[in-house]
Amino acid sequence: MAGHSKWANIKHRKERADAIKGKMFSRLTKEIISAVKQGGPDPKSNSRLRLAIQKAKVANLPADNIERNIKKASSADQADYEEIMYELYGYGGVGIIVEMMTDNKNRAASEIRIATNKRGGTIATPGAVAFNFERKGVIQVSKAGVEEDALFLAVSEAGAEDFDVEEDFYMITTPPDRLFQVKEKIDQMGIKTESAELQMVPKVYVECSAEAAKENLALIEWLEGIDDVDSVFHNMQ
Repeated sequence: MAGHSKWANIKHRKERADAIKGKMFSRLTKEIISAVKQGGPDPKSNSRLRLAIQKAKVANLPADNIERNIKKASSADQADYEEIMYELYGYGGVGIIVEMMTDNKNRAASEIRIATNKRGGTIATPGAVAFNFERKGVIQVSKAGVEEDALFLAVSEAGAEDFDVEEDFYMITTPPDRLFQVKEKIDQMGIKTESAELQMVPKVYVECSAEAAKENLALIEWLEGIDDVDSVFHNMQ
């Protein structure tokens, strides 16, 4: 579990806090509905729903919203959401992955085409960009009041594979199937997690010019503004 200060460059987030919060709540709502559709409304027997509820609580989504969406998802009239991943080439050889949850694949495809028409970049064939990324669980814990050695030992025993110490927080990475177990271990210690989510982590980073970086960030911001977009990942250094 080597320490590397690399996480700041994984995922670009817009600065507007209200927009981020609204988008996060929308995403979590869709994750809850999709989890219920696929595995039923009981979080005890539906691990995907259990994780979605945990993520919603971390994000401070009101409990009544969670319960309402579980009931809503149980209705046959409620549309399911499908997960889609688009792979793009940005400027300067940068790879971009766009994860979406949508109830309309045609609308989603149209939005991606509009983004590249407006902000550049090209849509890649499946696998052309994704091979350079790997799915990881990523947990962020504030350093305030948390003893580093105790946390390191606990998450290591629970299955974490990397532990990074940043200026204000600890960043813990796990195999995708160990994310919930590691987070549960942290919860049992009485430690609050700032976030716990699956991310696409680059294996190799790409350096590009300042102008290319500017264009890439404009494209990424456009993509993040699409309602159906869940997350945008890139390997720009």
